Amino acid sequence: MGVLTFLVGGARSGKSNLSVEMGARHDGPVLFVATAEPFDDDMRSRIGRHRDERPDWPTIEEPIDLAGACASADPDALLIVDCLTVWVGNLFAHEPQEAVRVDRYTEFVAAVTARRGPTVVVSNEVGLGIHPEHAMAREYRDELGRLNQSVAAAATTTLFLVAGRAMRLESPWDLL
Repeated sequence: MGVLTFLVGGARSGKSNLSVEMGARHDGPVLFVATAEPFDDDMRSRIGRHRDERPDWPTIEEPIDLAGACASADPDALLIVDCLTVWVGNLFAHEPQEAVRVDRYTEFVAAVTARRGPTVVVSNEVGLGIHPEHAMAREYRDELGRLNQSVAAAATTTLFLVAGRAMRLESPWDLL
Protein backbone atom coordinates (compact mmCIF):
# COMPACT_ATOMS: atom_id res chain seq x y z
CA MET A 1 0.00 0.00 0.00
CA GLY A 2 0.97 3.65 -0.31
CA VAL A 3 2.54 5.99 2.18
CA LEU A 4 0.10 7.69 4.57
CA THR A 5 1.28 10.92 6.21
CA PHE A 6 -0.84 12.38 8.99
CA LEU A 7 -0.45 16.07 9.87
CA VAL A 8 -2.08 17.02 13.16
CA GLY A 9 -1.88 20.16 15.28
CA GLY A 10 -3.71 23.21 16.49
CA ALA A 11 -5.44 25.88 14.43
CA ARG A 12 -3.02 27.88 12.27
CA SER A 13 -0.15 25.57 13.19
CA GLY A 14 0.99 25.10 9.59
CA LYS A 15 -0.69 21.79 8.75
CA SER A 16 -2.46 22.91 5.58
CA ASN A 17 0.53 24.94 4.40
CA LEU A 18 2.78 21.90 4.80
CA SER A 19 0.32 19.67 2.92
CA VAL A 20 0.24 22.14 0.02
CA GLU A 21 4.04 22.37 0.01
CA MET A 22 4.24 18.56 -0.01
CA GLY A 23 1.96 18.56 -3.03
CA ALA A 24 4.00 21.24 -4.78
CA ARG A 25 7.17 19.17 -4.27
CA HIS A 26 5.55 15.92 -5.39
CA ASP A 27 6.78 14.61 -8.72
CA GLY A 28 3.46 13.48 -10.13
CA PRO A 29 -0.24 14.24 -10.10
CA VAL A 30 -1.84 15.76 -7.02
CA LEU A 31 -5.51 15.58 -6.09
CA PHE A 32 -6.95 17.71 -3.30
CA VAL A 33 -10.00 16.67 -1.28
CA ALA A 34 -11.63 19.56 0.59
CA THR A 35 -14.22 18.83 3.27
CA ALA A 36 -15.57 22.31 4.03
CA GLU A 37 -19.17 23.28 3.29
CA PRO A 38 -19.90 26.91 2.37
CA PHE A 39 -22.75 27.26 4.87
CA ASP A 40 -22.22 30.94 5.73
CA ASP A 41 -20.32 34.02 4.52
CA ASP A 42 -17.32 33.37 6.76
CA MET A 43 -16.97 29.80 5.49
CA ARG A 44 -17.39 30.91 1.86
CA SER A 45 -14.59 33.43 2.41
CA ARG A 46 -12.33 30.84 4.04
CA ILE A 47 -12.95 28.34 1.24
CA GLY A 48 -12.14 31.04 -1.33
CA ARG A 49 -8.86 31.89 0.42
CA HIS A 50 -7.88 28.22 0.59
CA ARG A 51 -8.62 27.78 -3.13
CA ASP A 52 -6.48 30.80 -3.94
CA GLU A 53 -3.58 29.55 -1.76
CA ARG A 54 -3.15 26.18 -3.43
CA PRO A 55 -2.00 25.40 -6.96
CA ASP A 56 -4.49 24.62 -9.68
CA TRP A 57 -4.86 20.96 -8.75
CA PRO A 58 -7.97 18.93 -9.41
CA THR A 59 -10.13 19.26 -6.32
CA ILE A 60 -12.95 17.14 -4.98
CA GLU A 61 -15.19 19.01 -2.57
CA GLU A 62 -16.78 16.34 -0.40
CA PRO A 63 -18.29 17.27 2.96
CA ILE A 64 -19.81 13.86 3.82
CA ASP A 65 -18.67 10.82 1.79
CA LEU A 66 -14.94 11.20 2.39
CA ALA A 67 -14.28 7.46 2.07
CA GLY A 68 -16.00 7.41 -1.31
CA ALA A 69 -14.02 10.42 -2.52
CA CYS A 70 -10.74 8.81 -1.46
CA ALA A 71 -11.64 5.42 -2.93
CA SER A 72 -12.56 6.97 -6.28
CA ALA A 73 -9.43 9.14 -6.52
CA ASP A 74 -6.65 8.44 -9.01
CA PRO A 75 -4.87 5.59 -7.21
CA ASP A 76 -1.41 6.87 -8.16
CA ALA A 77 -1.89 10.58 -7.41
CA LEU A 78 -0.75 12.22 -4.20
CA LEU A 79 -4.05 12.65 -2.37
CA ILE A 80 -4.32 15.52 0.13
CA VAL A 81 -7.33 15.40 2.47
CA ASP A 82 -7.96 18.69 4.28
CA CYS A 83 -9.39 18.34 6.86
CA LEU A 84 -10.87 15.79 9.24
CA THR A 85 -11.77 18.45 11.80
CA VAL A 86 -14.28 20.07 9.45
CA TRP A 87 -15.47 16.70 8.15
CA VAL A 88 -16.36 15.46 11.64
CA GLY A 89 -18.27 18.71 12.22
CA ASN A 90 -20.14 18.13 8.95
CA LEU A 91 -21.06 14.63 10.06
CA PHE A 92 -22.37 15.98 13.36
CA ALA A 93 -24.65 18.29 11.35
CA HIS A 94 -25.79 15.66 8.83
CA GLU A 95 -25.56 12.33 10.70
CA PRO A 96 -27.17 12.56 14.15
CA GLN A 97 -26.49 8.92 15.03
CA GLU A 98 -23.05 8.27 16.49
CA ALA A 99 -22.98 4.72 15.10
CA VAL A 100 -23.37 6.05 11.55
CA ARG A 101 -20.53 8.53 12.09
CA VAL A 102 -18.27 5.83 13.56
CA ASP A 103 -18.94 3.64 10.50
CA ARG A 104 -17.93 6.57 8.27
CA TYR A 105 -14.69 7.01 10.24
CA THR A 106 -13.87 3.31 9.82
CA GLU A 107 -14.66 3.46 6.10
CA PHE A 108 -12.42 6.51 5.70
CA VAL A 109 -9.41 4.90 7.42
CA ALA A 110 -9.91 1.77 5.28
CA ALA A 111 -10.08 3.86 2.10
CA VAL A 112 -6.89 5.83 2.73
CA THR A 113 -4.91 2.79 3.88
CA ALA A 114 -5.98 0.83 0.79
CA ARG A 115 -4.62 3.46 -1.62
CA ARG A 116 -1.65 2.61 -3.81
CA GLY A 117 -0.42 6.19 -4.03
CA PRO A 118 0.72 8.53 -1.27
CA THR A 119 -1.84 10.25 0.94
CA VAL A 120 -1.60 13.25 3.26
CA VAL A 121 -4.37 13.70 5.84
CA VAL A 122 -4.78 16.93 7.84
CA SER A 123 -6.58 17.24 11.18
CA ASN A 124 -6.68 19.42 14.25
CA GLU A 125 -5.79 18.30 17.74
CA VAL A 126 -8.69 19.68 19.77
CA GLY A 127 -8.04 17.85 23.03
CA LEU A 128 -5.32 20.12 24.40
CA GLY A 129 -7.59 22.95 25.49
CA ILE A 130 -10.16 23.39 28.20
CA HIS A 131 -12.83 20.80 28.91
CA PRO A 132 -15.85 21.73 26.75
CA GLU A 133 -18.87 22.95 28.69
CA HIS A 134 -21.51 21.41 26.42
CA ALA A 135 -22.14 17.69 25.94
CA MET A 136 -22.11 17.91 22.13
CA ALA A 137 -18.77 19.72 22.15
CA ARG A 138 -17.33 17.00 24.39
CA GLU A 139 -18.73 14.31 22.10
CA TYR A 140 -17.21 16.08 19.07
CA ARG A 141 -13.80 16.38 20.79
CA ASP A 142 -13.87 12.73 21.81
CA GLU A 143 -14.90 11.43 18.37
CA LEU A 144 -12.30 13.54 16.59
CA GLY A 145 -9.68 12.38 19.10
CA ARG A 146 -10.52 8.73 18.48
CA LEU A 147 -10.49 9.27 14.69
CA ASN A 148 -7.11 11.02 14.94
CA GLN A 149 -5.78 8.05 16.92
CA SER A 150 -7.02 5.65 14.24
CA VAL A 151 -5.43 7.64 11.43
CA ALA A 152 -2.16 8.01 13.38
CA ALA A 153 -2.07 4.26 14.06
CA ALA A 154 -2.47 3.56 10.33
CA ALA A 155 -0.06 6.28 9.17
CA THR A 156 3.46 5.68 7.97
CA THR A 157 4.45 9.07 9.42
CA THR A 158 2.60 11.31 11.87
CA LEU A 159 3.76 14.88 12.43
CA PHE A 160 2.51 17.19 15.16
CA LEU A 161 2.72 20.82 14.02
CA VAL A 162 3.13 23.87 16.24
CA ALA A 163 4.03 27.36 14.93
CA GLY A 164 4.98 25.96 11.54
CA ARG A 165 7.40 23.44 13.06
CA ALA A 166 6.93 19.70 13.21
CA MET A 167 7.64 16.94 15.68
CA ARG A 168 7.51 13.30 14.64
CA LEU A 169 5.06 11.30 16.74
CA GLU A 170 5.93 7.70 17.50
CA SER A 171 3.92 4.81 18.86
CA PRO A 172 4.34 4.77 22.64
CA TRP A 173 5.16 1.05 22.39
CA ASP A 174 8.15 1.86 20.18
CA LEU A 175 9.42 4.20 22.87
CA LEU A 176 8.87 1.99 25.92
